[in-house]
Amino acid sequence: MDIKNLVSKLHPLERKLLPFISQHQELQVLVNASGLQEIEVMRALQWLENKKIILLHTEKKKQVSLGKNSQAYKKTGLPEKIFLGVLDQEFKGLNVITKKSKLSREEVNACIGVLKRKNLIEIQNKEGMEIKITTSGTQSLQQKFPEEIFLQQTFPLDEEQIIDKTTYDELRKRKDFVLVEELKIVTATLTELGKEVAAADLSIEVINRLTTEMLKSGAWKEKQFRAYDVEINVPKIHGGRKHLETEAIEYIRRIWLDMGFKEMNGNFVQSAFWDLDALFVPQDHPAREMQDTFYLHGKAALPKIWEKIKTTHETGGVTGSKGWRYSFSKEETEQVLLRTHTTVLSAQTIAKLKKEDLPAKFFAIGKVFRNESMDWKHLFEFDQVEGIVVDPKANLQHLKGYLTQFYHKMGYEKVRMRPAHFPYTEPSLEVDVFHPVRKEWVELGGAGIFRPEVVIPLLGFDCPVLAWGQGMARIIAEYWNITDIRDLYRNDLKQLREAKVWIK
Repeated sequence: MDIKNLVSKLHPLERKLLPFISQHQELQVLVNASGLQEIEVMRALQWLENKKIILLHTEKKKQVSLGKNSQAYKKTGLPEKIFLGVLDQEFKGLNVITKKSKLSREEVNACIGVLKRKNLIEIQNKEGMEIKITTSGTQSLQQKFPEEIFLQQTFPLDEEQIIDKTTYDELRKRKDFVLVEELKIVTATLTELGKEVAAADLSIEVINRLTTEMLKSGAWKEKQFRAYDVEINVPKIHGGRKHLETEAIEYIRRIWLDMGFKEMNGNFVQSAFWDLDALFVPQDHPAREMQDTFYLHGKAALPKIWEKIKTTHETGGVTGSKGWRYSFSKEETEQVLLRTHTTVLSAQTIAKLKKEDLPAKFFAIGKVFRNESMDWKHLFEFDQVEGIVVDPKANLQHLKGYLTQFYHKMGYEKVRMRPAHFPYTEPSLEVDVFHPVRKEWVELGGAGIFRPEVVIPLLGFDCPVLAWGQGMARIIAEYWNITDIRDLYRNDLKQLREAKVWIK
């Protein structure tokens, strides 16, 4: 390596610090010896390490020092020894002991606990607590307590140097007695290359910055400028990044837009009519109960088609079925709630379509709300991926094709579908993907073809409507190896910086 060229790249801080490293290696010693600030020394050391001139070694150790109370007891004596010294073989009342020892009530209480554990005192309770010294206690007064021996050491000291660990652990439990500070010791050592650089002439004046004055006077011609090393390691800078949820939504949105779908949007607050009744969910269905749905105060205005929906529920109307055979409640359908699924948007979209609009394809990605207890796989607020295809020529094979294509783009190679049941689709199916790590099939959502009882009252005529609703969290969690879906919504900068970006 060209030593002269390397020396020309040294920063003034590196030049000033380098001569001290061979004699003084610890960071704090280098600070004192060089006269530089600690941050300047640390920067210079990092730069020198990047140039392979030095090796940095970091060691963590715990330093023990005395607290406020122990410093006072080192002068006046341990409170437990003072306490023991005022006792005799006769039982004495606590007030007498406190007055004679001149200890605070807090110190007296602490002494009783310590001395009782060591069997140096006996306690009896008659009308009040009375204490006397034991034979062991009398003998202990003639020698130093382990705590006194501990206090005689020179502080601060390394935790590893402490021999009597039992006494140390006991003293750490006391208030303001032992202070433990974790230190990080940084040591610098010259490499073989570093020794050569340190032996070179470092006194040459090197200019770091070209100034206007130098250009005007021409003085720059006689100056030697520091060479900049463009290959040197620099601190990693984290640029701005969208939240994981936002990244996933934008990626999924692009998938459906690329397949020719239009996006549906709507309000979080909906009527029971659009959220449930328009989808032919019976009014006595368990999902309508408070334990599943967030109901709000107020009454919703109903659209003109509500009576068609009422007839469909009661008798089947023109759909060819017999309906649910009950009396449809207007009060029930007027209730206001937080939408339980984005399928409410599908119902509203179908109601706006006309024959000349077909075929048509729509999708939605939005929040839905369920009155559930939160755990590693359940949230009361989550995102759902919704889609419909309204096409007279659509069939189940097309539905399978759309969903297979979507899951392939989400990173799942194997996709299967199996029969299922939902109130508003027939046939209905569950979508499973094969987990490449666990080697098993995982359920990710439901799909099917809307029943005539859903389509005819909304659209005005029967037409195949392919429909699906998938929970987004389950789909995207595997991409980031997240097993607890609550972690998807954390505001954790470390997680955001380290998480891989969606491949566009």
